[in-house]
Amino acid sequence: MSGSEFTWRDGERTVRFGTGAAGDACRLIEEAGLGEYALLTTERAEGLVPALRSGARMVIHVPPGRVDEISADLLGRPGELSLVALGGGRVVDTAKAIGGVTGQPVAALPTTLSGAEMTPFHRTPAGVENARLVRPVLVVADPDLMAALPGPSLAATAMNALAHALEALYTPMANPVAELAALRGAHLLAAGVTTDPPGAEDLALGAILAGYASGSAGFAVHHAVSQTVVRVAGTPHAETNAVLLAHSARLMSTRALGALGEFAHALGDPGSDPEAAAGRVAKLAARSGHTRLATLGMEEGHVDEVAHAVAQHPAVGNTPDPPGEAEIAEMVRGAL
Repeated sequence: MSGSEFTWRDGERTVRFGTGAAGDACRLIEEAGLGEYALLTTERAEGLVPALRSGARMVIHVPPGRVDEISADLLGRPGELSLVALGGGRVVDTAKAIGGVTGQPVAALPTTLSGAEMTPFHRTPAGVENARLVRPVLVVADPDLMAALPGPSLAATAMNALAHALEALYTPMANPVAELAALRGAHLLAAGVTTDPPGAEDLALGAILAGYASGSAGFAVHHAVSQTVVRVAGTPHAETNAVLLAHSARLMSTRALGALGEFAHALGDPGSDPEAAAGRVAKLAARSGHTRLATLGMEEGHVDEVAHAVAQHPAVGNTPDPPGEAEIAEMVRGAL
């Protein structure tokens, strides 16, 4: 177990991590100077922190869908209230997208391992020009919330976090601090997902570290492919990342030898073999209950459309020796 409980001040952001931290959310929001707030959440998550719901001036349910469209629809609802997100990546990113337009501060209590609370990356509201990219000024990371999903779903969101760790190792913005966070995060995620019951603290801290690494170093071809498959084929986000991650690791095993070797070692390979990373990831990802994109709803007819769109994605340029459309199609077809 990680055995961690800490407060981390990182520029304008404060991260409070620890089991039971959600119970202090209202006090932490007040101390952060957020004042009166709108709670953005879902019907499933709304009751997880009753005091947070009771203290809100307004509760806004974030529906399924695309963040750019959702945030555009909800943009005027919170008015001048601060924004507190209680939910997974879609909820947190929606709050960030709205805050990037209104200038209102954002706090996040994640209920998955998505890492959205740690990055300044999100879609901006559709039809709005000059929207800023922002990150939450307060993150309340409670392992009991973050690792509460049932087994397969928890494993899927852990693989989403693991993808952040992997890609932070080889983008042009890769750096020693992000590397240390990514490798430690990968180790914790692998340990947490393979224990019985899953190690909530390990998973939550692993996701926070991997999200931090991604926020620092950015992402590359894996995220470009996963995001495009979700958009084109309508597959679920976390499970899509889980299925594709081993294929991404295999694609990178000859492009980023040192990074993939260290990644394999973080996942338990004693020889730090770059080619072992894909196999290690595949065993972890299988715990999500899916090993093929076809079981998630993707069809052969989607492959060429995905590959063409991915080849135009700016994140592909962050990949060492960027793959072309044909190689991307081969990778996606191999995961089908």
